[in-house]
Amino acid sequence: MARPALAASLEAVLGDRGNANRVFEILELLAAKEEEDVLCAARTCRRLFAALLRRGELFAGSLPAEEDALRGNYSAEEKYKIWMRHRYNDCVESLSELLGHDSFQVKESSLCTLMKFWKGSIAFPRHLLKVVVNGLIPIHEDASLLISRFQEYMEYEDVRYFVMKAVTESIGQVMQKIKERPLPFYQQNVFSLISPINMPNKERDMVKFMMKQDNQEEWKVSKLQAHKQAFERMWLTFLKHQLPSGLYKKVLVILHDSILPYMNEPTLMIDFLTVAYGVGGAISLLALNGLFILIHQHNLEYPDFYKKLYSLLDPSIYHVKYRARFFHLADLFLSSSHLPAYLVAAFIKRLSRLALTAPPEALLMVIPFICNLFRRHPACKVLMHRPNGPQDLSEDPYIMEQEEPSESRALESSLWELQSLQNHYHPDVAQAAAILNQSLSEIEDDISGLLELSASELFDKEIKKTSANVPLEFEQVRGLFGKKNDIIAEHFALD
Repeated sequence: MARPALAASLEAVLGDRGNANRVFEILELLAAKEEEDVLCAARTCRRLFAALLRRGELFAGSLPAEEDALRGNYSAEEKYKIWMRHRYNDCVESLSELLGHDSFQVKESSLCTLMKFWKGSIAFPRHLLKVVVNGLIPIHEDASLLISRFQEYMEYEDVRYFVMKAVTESIGQVMQKIKERPLPFYQQNVFSLISPINMPNKERDMVKFMMKQDNQEEWKVSKLQAHKQAFERMWLTFLKHQLPSGLYKKVLVILHDSILPYMNEPTLMIDFLTVAYGVGGAISLLALNGLFILIHQHNLEYPDFYKKLYSLLDPSIYHVKYRARFFHLADLFLSSSHLPAYLVAAFIKRLSRLALTAPPEALLMVIPFICNLFRRHPACKVLMHRPNGPQDLSEDPYIMEQEEPSESRALESSLWELQSLQNHYHPDVAQAAAILNQSLSEIEDDISGLLELSASELFDKEIKKTSANVPLEFEQVRGLFGKKNDIIAEHFALD
């Protein structure tokens, strides 16, 4: 019902400056109770102020207060533009509040209207985008749907740049108030907004701008270095605060592909990775992966890396959901042939000891894994060649509880654990363990197909096996009880 009245008000305001006060008829409907009225008002505001921006009828520059404009030495033209710019600001404020409306359609319409204003604005874009960003990352509700709607605008270089700056500022203001306590909704919203950011690789690739500038080459937003600085500062600001536990994993999964390559100093992530390692479980493993990348690709000095990896070896690694990822990354971490023999021996020995309580599907993976370590590090084969191992387990020189691999005395020990697995109840495990009685080939085993092996797959494989008919000697039944010369068989017969 408000549509004809809004159309009339719009035509009146745009047609004659004498009707400028009728802009209030449009703005007041942004606070209407009916959703359809609010949507109509938002669309009308979009048409109205987009037209005024195109016509240059909004004051640009430092905006004086309305009272100062009336008393000041301004022309009638300037007073009109100042007054209308204040109405524009009122509209932006109302639309920013509507980004928290219960209706997604209202949120979406408000967002699109604000971005339409941003496209036409030249003198005050940053404040406008701060308003949008603050609406996209509320503190007490999930805004992922609205953020996904906004992602189309993030393809523009200038939008992306100002969003990164605004997010950095927002994090500083919001997180400082609550100190070290996580804000799950807010931090998840921030992650949803910044994680899909696709940074350009070269400055010549930066060609898509939402706003036009007369001197594009001198515009800071067109410089790749400025983008990388904003990107790095945004992520470092976000990650210096304690995160909800679920967010650590999400950040670490995208770290090596989507974050580190676009940072000027990737080694600055070491503080975050150290904190993430302390969370435990799969998150610790992913944190070590990040540290491994920094060590090998960015020359980070981190002497405790293998000690931290060694400390993750506990009985749960053969049972956890992320077992496949753990051994995939452990294989990567231990791939260098330049690692000292005592270190690799410590890993072999601890994996072997833990294998005594591992399920068959894990054993079928870890035995070839250990064999590959022997192939890469022949000096460790001394563990295989010691006969039988200790008669009493207390005589094993290996110190399982020692956290420092260099002091575990693994090289003085033997692999009696794997020898005991040659008597495992599962024949495939016993057969796999028996390979240690032979000379190992130089070609490594491909364990990729074994990493995801599950108990159900192993069971299905067993029940599908077909056994050959085995000929047996037996005496054909001739009587009730089948015994030769049985007295009962002499008097009774089976008919």
